Amino acid sequence: MSLAVLYSRALSGMEAALVTVEVHIANGLPNFTIVGLPETEVKESKDRVRAALQNCQFDFPARRITVNLAPADLPKESGRFDLPIALGILAATGQIPSGKLAEYEYAGELALTGELRPIRGALAMTYRAVNSGRAFILPQANAAEAALVEDATVYAAQSLLQVAAHLTGREPIAPFVSQPQTIPPHYPDMREVKGQTQAKRALEIAAAGGHSVLMMGPPGTGKSMLAARFPGILPQMSEAEALQSAALQSLDGGFNVAKWKTRPYRAPHHTASGVALVGGGSNPRPGEISMALHGVLFLDELPEFDRRVLEVLREPMESGRITISRAARRADFPAQFQLIAAMNPCPCGYLGHYNGKCRCTPDQISRYRSRISGPLLDRIDIQIEVPAVPQDDLLNKADGEASIDIQARVEIARQLQLARQDKPNAQLSVTEIDTLCAPDTQGEALLRLALTRLDLSARAYHRVLKVARTIADLADSKNILTQHIAEAVQYRRMDKRG
Repeated sequence: MSLAVLYSRALSGMEAALVTVEVHIANGLPNFTIVGLPETEVKESKDRVRAALQNCQFDFPARRITVNLAPADLPKESGRFDLPIALGILAATGQIPSGKLAEYEYAGELALTGELRPIRGALAMTYRAVNSGRAFILPQANAAEAALVEDATVYAAQSLLQVAAHLTGREPIAPFVSQPQTIPPHYPDMREVKGQTQAKRALEIAAAGGHSVLMMGPPGTGKSMLAARFPGILPQMSEAEALQSAALQSLDGGFNVAKWKTRPYRAPHHTASGVALVGGGSNPRPGEISMALHGVLFLDELPEFDRRVLEVLREPMESGRITISRAARRADFPAQFQLIAAMNPCPCGYLGHYNGKCRCTPDQISRYRSRISGPLLDRIDIQIEVPAVPQDDLLNKADGEASIDIQARVEIARQLQLARQDKPNAQLSVTEIDTLCAPDTQGEALLRLALTRLDLSARAYHRVLKVARTIADLADSKNILTQHIAEAVQYRRMDKRG
């Protein structure tokens, strides 16, 4: 048979489109051609495949070889097509049987020795391919992550020779069985943060309802410590959340099976570009907001970020998705993350510090804070001050509440929300807010007063109600009471700037 047909996958955003690999051997002068919109990495597979076949003692045909990667209008990148191309040549020249080729999908980069090297996106490909009815043959290094997909049949191979032996029936490969993660995720403990009772309370509310937080305070007050410990008080990840997060990290080659069900924590430097945050490139790749899926995006020194970079966060914070459009490509990535941001109160950083050494003028303070636009600030649910810790508290041993105790309350509140509306309070629509977040009479009067005094926008008004709903859930209250509204309003302190 001079024609062999195999199946693989190409990545386009979160999608893993099916690719048909057709290999045809014809008479003529020796030539090796790959068609089907291959990028440089795929074109270079000709040399890897030739060397791998020869070093594995297979015959490389001195004839005209044409490889077609269909569909032709879908760009193909990376070395994942090395394995199916090599197997296609072997099948087309009769060196391995072709009867079982259609039962599998293949992906793997070949070393010149014929060994299989790991690839990007193995979990994402298996996640999309599980309904095809075919098993997946992958490099050994990728098998553990791919097998996390429920109902997926994965075969782990170390070399081209092993795959060929499996297809000929001489040495069948047993399906890979994943070992479930039994070690719970480890996070830094909130108990290590001295003082800052109000900030811890605000973070507990944020964790329970999925709200974003901005912390403002002098240097050294524990803002970064609080942010690093925030993932430890979030509810435990569900199977669906863990799989989505792992599939997205797999696109970047950064997924570690040992971190299964561990909340992502991303903290880009303030010199990061807009593309680094939201993703991009000629072949669109996910950015920091997508890599933080179902986890935390921490932006320290928020005013130091370029203003245009911060503005790109506005749409994904509302929609939970980001669409990256290029001239010839378009990719959609999920972006459901919790934003935790930190900033100093003034240019020198010491406004309100008990040492009294701040000499910033009101105009300097106003200009510094105005680096964060009103529309972005409006989208941050909770805005709190993190004051300097008194010296007496610093000298005492840390004896605060442990993360596991806070997480227990957060889990109960989150389960109430899922039972009531099947999503966290932060994701409630306007209609749902009107139905589920109506305060009592006194609470409504207090809210009207806050609207006037703080000059809240419609968005800020709705966010106050959502935060109040979360506070009520933590108190196991079906109704939103006056004290819940009062606490929610005090978390909008930066709405009145100047």
